[in-house]
Amino acid sequence: MKYYYFWVALVLLLLDQITKKIVSGGMEVGDQISVIGEFFKIHLYKNNGAAFSILPNQRLLFIVITTAAVIGILWYIRRNRSSGRPLLMVALGLILGGAIGNLVDRALYGEVVDFFKLTFGNYIFPIFNIADIGITIGVVLILLDTILDVKNQGAKAPGNGDMRLD
Repeated sequence: MKYYYFWVALVLLLLDQITKKIVSGGMEVGDQISVIGEFFKIHLYKNNGAAFSILPNQRLLFIVITTAAVIGILWYIRRNRSSGRPLLMVALGLILGGAIGNLVDRALYGEVVDFFKLTFGNYIFPIFNIADIGITIGVVLILLDTILDVKNQGAKAPGNGDMRLD
């Protein structure tokens, strides 16, 4: 399918925005719904900072940085769309969709809606959303694609197993 990476981005963006609307519409900030005991909860949180709530109230800064990142991702997609590396393109689609999802929240509301809460014993992982999941999976897929690409390049390099002893 042509431009499948943009479809990946669009699907992620829609899932992100729909889930944020559902959670925001049915809960108040701070409300929690247990999904798996204390381990996994839906907990509505509105983050006006960056990851881990750092740099709170820097809306314009985050909009500028995220817009630049989206432009960079679009440039990189254009540059690599004929690379024959579908894993890379899916990864870029996930990151693009996630970045736009959080950008929409910041631009429209000045904060990002987060709602997945994981607790490991006494440690509470920072609350996150579908966009964050897409970005994280995208980064992991880029790392995997890079490892596979390096391995494939190494296998194609002269002198790697193609030496003949006559």
